Amino acid sequence: MSELQEYGGKATMEKITSLAKRRGFVFQSSEIYGGQNGAWDYGPLGIELKNRIAGAWWKEMTRLHDNIAGLDAAILMHPRTWEASWHVENCTDPLVYCKKCKSRFRADMIPEENLSAKKCPDCGGELTDTRKFNLMFKSHIGPAEDTASVIYLRPETAQGIYVNYKNIIQSNRMKIPFGIAQIGKAFRNEIVTKNFIFRTCEFEQMEMQYFVKPGTDEEWFNEWRRQRWAYYKKLGVKMDHLRWHQHGKDELAHYAKDAYDIEYLFPMGWRELEGVHNRTDYDLGRHAQFSGKDMQYIDQDNNNERYIPYIIETSAGLTRNVLMILCDAYDEEQVAEKGNAGTEGSADDWRTVLRFHPDLAPVTAAILPLMKKDGLAEMAQDIRKELQDDYATDYDQSGAIGRRYRRQDEAGTPFCITVDYQSKEDGTVTLRFRDSMEQVRVPRAELAVRLRQEIKSYKRIK
Repeated sequence: MSELQEYGGKATMEKITSLAKRRGFVFQSSEIYGGQNGAWDYGPLGIELKNRIAGAWWKEMTRLHDNIAGLDAAILMHPRTWEASWHVENCTDPLVYCKKCKSRFRADMIPEENLSAKKCPDCGGELTDTRKFNLMFKSHIGPAEDTASVIYLRPETAQGIYVNYKNIIQSNRMKIPFGIAQIGKAFRNEIVTKNFIFRTCEFEQMEMQYFVKPGTDEEWFNEWRRQRWAYYKKLGVKMDHLRWHQHGKDELAHYAKDAYDIEYLFPMGWRELEGVHNRTDYDLGRHAQFSGKDMQYIDQDNNNERYIPYIIETSAGLTRNVLMILCDAYDEEQVAEKGNAGTEGSADDWRTVLRFHPDLAPVTAAILPLMKKDGLAEMAQDIRKELQDDYATDYDQSGAIGRRYRRQDEAGTPFCITVDYQSKEDGTVTLRFRDSMEQVRVPRAELAVRLRQEIKSYKRIK
């Protein structure tokens, strides 16, 4: 069975890309100039979704742990950082060009028979020999462009944590085991950017580096594997679309003792979503060597024992998580029921819906006056003001109520609140649920509490 056959989902990358643009999740960067490859802009709904995913991760990694501190390290770092980390020497991909169609490929991503025959998989033309291609963006700092002014855009966020680990021990009185969490941008001059926002030149990472005593690393490695798996279950992700992949000996990075990836079944097949790695004492040892600084931890609770900690890393792509959540939430459903506010559709009608967990949805509740007149719009605006301190809200008074429901379904809004003429009479409104399309009457005064209860008890239908 192929990966696409195994997928069996309703989402395709074409559908996701189209919906993302139509509803303001993601736009092509510099689109009016023909677009910039490998770069994307996050629209009004996209930035809200991205911020909520980042917030859920940050809460999970910092607020729920007494021994994990946060950091926001600079994008520009001293060039020696990247020599110590081996990025200057080793941050490369194998590159081949087609002499005929001028396409470029990662040599490890094309069929072996094409590589050995030097035959282009697209046009059959002749491929060049494989050469190393450094992925770091290189620039200069200061007025002179010479070797002394060379600087790099960071290709990962982890090194900013390692060079600050002593600062955080001293400023926050951290004791091993402890972690440092960071969300930040990284940049890689990818040979091939494709599959929408899956692989891009500019991306964001969510990383936590956990410092442990040597000899306890395997225990903590297994513990963080358990915690990271449980996190995605908490988000309501389809767990049958997740799996573990252990790195074989030929896959392990030079710094790793052991490594597992959490893979997600995207429309284009199984791909890496997050990595959990045992990085040993490699990183701190290299920075001690290149900087001349003592990177040892002094264990004051154990006769001032000194050692360089081992590091357990959890590293996830924020932008890749956005794509995963979009794919995971996407659904197409036949509509054949009526609601309190009127007919939603007939048996041959379909709707596109994003079944986001309410904690991640860009808009929690949309307030919809049935009519613009007779004071309904004013009442709806007042309800929005009452809710917007606690919930992300939207207001829509344009078009038939059924069409407005469909727009909110495509945006992934879990709840719609319709204000009608009965609302003026008895102070109740219609609360409509995205997933089931069920509609119930709720007193206006109880709306905030009811939403909180529904979010807390939310269980995904599909």
